[in-house]
Amino acid sequence: MALQDRCSRYPCGMSDAATTLAPLLARARVAQRALPEGDRDDALRAIARQLRARSRAIVDANAKDVTAEAEKGTSDALLDRLRLNDRRVEAIAAACEQVADLPDPLHRTLRGWRLEAGPEVREVTVPFGVIGMIYESRPNVTVDAAVLALKAGSAAVLRGSASALASNRVLVDAMQDGLEDAGLPREAVQLIDSADRAFVGALLSARGAVDLVIPRGGASLIQHVVETAKVPVIETGIGVCHLYVHETADLDMAEAIAVNAKVQRPGVCNAIETMLVDARVAPDALPRLAAALQTEGVTLRGCERACALVPSMEPASEEDWGTEYLDLILAVRIVDDVDVALDHVARYGTQHSEVIVTSDREVARRYQREVDAAAVYVNASTRFTDGFEFGFGAEIGISTQKLHARGPMGLAQLVTTKYLLEGEGQTRA
Repeated sequence: MALQDRCSRYPCGMSDAATTLAPLLARARVAQRALPEGDRDDALRAIARQLRARSRAIVDANAKDVTAEAEKGTSDALLDRLRLNDRRVEAIAAACEQVADLPDPLHRTLRGWRLEAGPEVREVTVPFGVIGMIYESRPNVTVDAAVLALKAGSAAVLRGSASALASNRVLVDAMQDGLEDAGLPREAVQLIDSADRAFVGALLSARGAVDLVIPRGGASLIQHVVETAKVPVIETGIGVCHLYVHETADLDMAEAIAVNAKVQRPGVCNAIETMLVDARVAPDALPRLAAALQTEGVTLRGCERACALVPSMEPASEEDWGTEYLDLILAVRIVDDVDVALDHVARYGTQHSEVIVTSDREVARRYQREVDAAAVYVNASTRFTDGFEFGFGAEIGISTQKLHARGPMGLAQLVTTKYLLEGEGQTRA
């Protein structure tokens, strides 16, 4: 079946979007074939130059997006995720160059052996092909996702949110010109230039035209993609992350970690959303921790026991324990012991990043063994769950699933493998 024919087989209600999307995906497929043997690193450096040259145009376009969202009443934390300035554009350009400097993830032999009958076998890394990205708000993801896909030899089809459409148009145009500067096809990066949600459904149904879709965003977006996709998906999960202050915690350390993990960038998935405090230390620890957080503008929502110790807290509801606020809001609960803390994390956590502050090594190791999350910290901020911080280079997301990839997804997770066999005329008996 022809590629365009496969792209047209979508559920009722998406035919117009599918028809529009089909030629775009076909062009991405053709362009991708030039990437594995092309000078991808030169292209990434050319993209960085284009971004710097267009910094003013990018910031001006982004200002329109930010103004429109501010007029809708969007929170400051989410506006921060959307906002670009000259410094952030430079950071995006520098990240392109950093990815260019990373080792090539393609054409690596992972293992090799000889069959008893004689043929040699090698397992080697190869591109996925065409990678679709569905994401919200943050325009830096537009470049991060495309650049990582390109470095891994795949074409990128980008569907950002309506809130960043003006920003994304300028960013993608700059990347396409950078590809052409390096002698690679500009169609290797494609923007779905529409706010129509039907295009999301069409992309998720494009079996045979799209090899992988990676969603980045809030709970509703992730759930929609996972539940409706007909193409393979890597789930980058929401972050209902917890800080557990154990009874043996160093309170200076707990305070520093709590403030950093909640306040530094509250609108990101590795910020904490709930703080659990051991009952044995709560009378001393909680008023101190609450004061430090409230000084930074954090609104606290506590259980009944927490509110009794800190009357300025708002009462927490059942809904608060499972909410990813992405804002300067923190749920607080007093727990009787580590068992209750573990039960709470198991019930409400999203398998993203969890931290315990403790001086008890045995408790620390137990917590790391029993908490089911992509990253489990002892005495360190959850804000380190990041591709650059882990030493992977740029990341395309934080995977909270267990198949193929888990945790920060860098270049190593953006390739697949195939087996290459060489013989001398052997046939199977």
